Amino acid sequence: MTDVSTVSANEASQGDGGQAEIFTYESHQTIYGMALSERPRDYFRVAVGTFKESYSNKISILDVRPESNSFTEVAKLDHPYPPTKLGFAPRSFSGEKDMLASTGDFLRLWNVNDDGTASLSNVLNSNKADEFCAPLTSFDWCAADPRLIATSCIDTTVTVWDVQSTTPTTQLIAHDKEVLDVAFAGSANVFGTVGNDGSVRTFDLRDLEHSTIIYESPHLTPILRLSWNPLDTNYLAVVCMDDPTTYLLDIRVPSAPVSRLRGHKACVNAIDWAPHSSVHICSVADDNLALIWDVTHLQPHVDEPILAYNARVETNQIKWCRSNPDWVAITAGSKLQILRV
Repeated sequence: MTDVSTVSANEASQGDGGQAEIFTYESHQTIYGMALSERPRDYFRVAVGTFKESYSNKISILDVRPESNSFTEVAKLDHPYPPTKLGFAPRSFSGEKDMLASTGDFLRLWNVNDDGTASLSNVLNSNKADEFCAPLTSFDWCAADPRLIATSCIDTTVTVWDVQSTTPTTQLIAHDKEVLDVAFAGSANVFGTVGNDGSVRTFDLRDLEHSTIIYESPHLTPILRLSWNPLDTNYLAVVCMDDPTTYLLDIRVPSAPVSRLRGHKACVNAIDWAPHSSVHICSVADDNLALIWDVTHLQPHVDEPILAYNARVETNQIKWCRSNPDWVAITAGSKLQILRV
């Protein structure tokens, strides 16, 4: 990436010192789900999921070695329906093998070996009364307690799973309409949700008799995504349907955003906070841009990002690398790109 003059995907992929600044993988299918392994290693391990409007989809596990600027597909997994989200286990996960989770029709857990080969471990169904489950829209793997995964569902519920015992610990009705995203707030007890009813809600597993609505969008426009600041959990960011603005919320000051990030010209699709800085966040949108924002000094409106990258095609996912925060990964059409920031 570069400053707001914006570098494009067609420009040179190496820096002045000859070191690669951009790694690009081209799939034969549109890519949607994407995850970066959080385990420390001297290369990147990435999972990407296809988006085909059919039953038969795939997850590919890729190893990206910077010294050779090459992608190696080390595993390809069959996945029913497009995975709505992919996520590797947090760094705090103590298992001997890496694990990958995916959502779609069910929550699936995959064992990933050191060589990248993978196998299905468990298929978890939150509907005990039926062999089928309402589609899951998203999930979050709790970094504070990696035994826990929370899933969001179109049936208005959130389920918190213990992945070691493969049993649900909690299931609750979270919204009046479909729940579209869920995220833990840096602890094993508090998580937030957004939904098709246009609200942002927070829950505490120690007191599920109550929840807090901390924000409702104008005209109750569906809120699609939320991302909790991992280093300052007073703040979270959300994006609304067909909206080019990212809204920053302070849970201490509910009901109104503390700032609006307005640099995109088309709807924002995904957001992710930096793992090493409480004042940097990245957003990607249908205007082909990935933007990094500095929110050190919160203003009601921020119109200029500090870094920008033009992928030349609509971008739909962003992940900031936890194991090496100098890099972010985006998906754009059929491309996965890993960018040095």
